[in-house]
Amino acid sequence: MSWSLKFGTVAGTAVRVHVTFLLFLAWIFGVNYLSGGSQEAWSALLFVVLLFLCVLLHEFGHIFTARAFGVRTPDVILLPIGGVARLERIPEKPSEEFLVAIAGPAVNVVIALLLVLLGGANLSASHLAALESANVSMIDRLAAVNLFLVVFNLIPAFPMDGGRVLRALLASRLGFVRATEIAAMVGQWVAFGLGFLGLFGNPLLIFIAIFVYLAASSEAHLVAIRAISRGVPVTAAMLTQFATLAPQEQVGAAADMALHTRQGEFPVVDGNGRPVGILARADLIRTLKEHGPDGRVADAMTHELPTIGSRRCLDEAFRLLQEKSAPAVGVVDAAGALVGLVTPETIGDMLMRHHAPPTGPRIRPWQSSGRPA
Repeated sequence: MSWSLKFGTVAGTAVRVHVTFLLFLAWIFGVNYLSGGSQEAWSALLFVVLLFLCVLLHEFGHIFTARAFGVRTPDVILLPIGGVARLERIPEKPSEEFLVAIAGPAVNVVIALLLVLLGGANLSASHLAALESANVSMIDRLAAVNLFLVVFNLIPAFPMDGGRVLRALLASRLGFVRATEIAAMVGQWVAFGLGFLGLFGNPLLIFIAIFVYLAASSEAHLVAIRAISRGVPVTAAMLTQFATLAPQEQVGAAADMALHTRQGEFPVVDGNGRPVGILARADLIRTLKEHGPDGRVADAMTHELPTIGSRRCLDEAFRLLQEKSAPAVGVVDAAGALVGLVTPETIGDMLMRHHAPPTGPRIRPWQSSGRPA
């Protein structure tokens, strides 16, 4: 993810920290330093760091459970609003999604219990209202905030864990698509509720409400696309007229080609037409700045272009786009030569055609197409 720094790898999953999170830590330190001096600033900073360590453990609860079901987890990123574990796919079996979703809050429950049993923490609702107070011990605040994370994450709204738990429970009876529609609708109503409360109190709730509403809409849209694309041949949504590049070409020539086409990504193919990579406009511009027009396409391209056979279905190509976070999926023939590209734009065009009303004259049920006698 852009604007993030890799801090290390845990069990094959990269741990990244977004730049805005580091700015958030600096803001916490500065505000507390101005109000209470260096001791209060360092105490507040330590509390926030420990809090986000609990958030990170929460995300690894999802990660390790998902991995047990064969779902890869390339990375997890810490943001000022929390942590996000990037799963390559969401299990569609209701039981698996339920376990993956509930694993995160379960980790916070375990942390709170350990703080109480081993650390002597005192759980009190009043501690939640005094998280910034130095009069409440840090261990008490950490125990209270972990229980808050459990309650907050189990709100039945995407992208919180509660939304996925609700979908898993509904999917066992209604199916994955219908369950997603209902869970997304519930999430949107929750967002309206949070936004309404934010008008009379905490403005942060309005920001959270907007985030929840958009996430719920996005989840429902993605699942609808996957449902529509099942059984549809990949050739129905692939681009067949596109420009390609050779690895040995100069980026100057590639830039000239980019000026005369609306393509965003250029497949790089070998002498037999087999894909060996893809060159995005952003990488092209970066290479021009760093190496000039004499740089080679092979040095600028991304070496992984996901491919799929021309006889496969569109939902598989859509899954590859999501799992690989790729700008395009190459469609290859039996010999491995590139014959088409599937991008989010081509899938969108196919969906527009799918939902478009039929053209031409329409005969109503009470109309006859024959001549009167």
